[in-house]
Amino acid sequence: MTEQEKKTDIPTVEPRGDYIMRFPEVEAKVNRPRSSIYLMISQGLFPKPLKIGARAVGWRKSTVDAWLASL
Repeated sequence: MTEQEKKTDIPTVEPRGDYIMRFPEVEAKVNRPRSSIYLMISQGLFPKPLKIGARAVGWRKSTVDAWLASL
């Protein structure tokens, strides 16, 4: 088995329950670009992110799901 085949045979695991979503996942889930999300945050129309590092933010999955359900 080649190295390429070994890398593609790794199964992906879907997180269960509530977890912290990083920006790329939030962008895909709400179908809006980063700039629009930050604009909505500044206008109070989207939940504020959690600070998870010096230069990293994220959102609880449950918070994003609740926001989507409220639309």
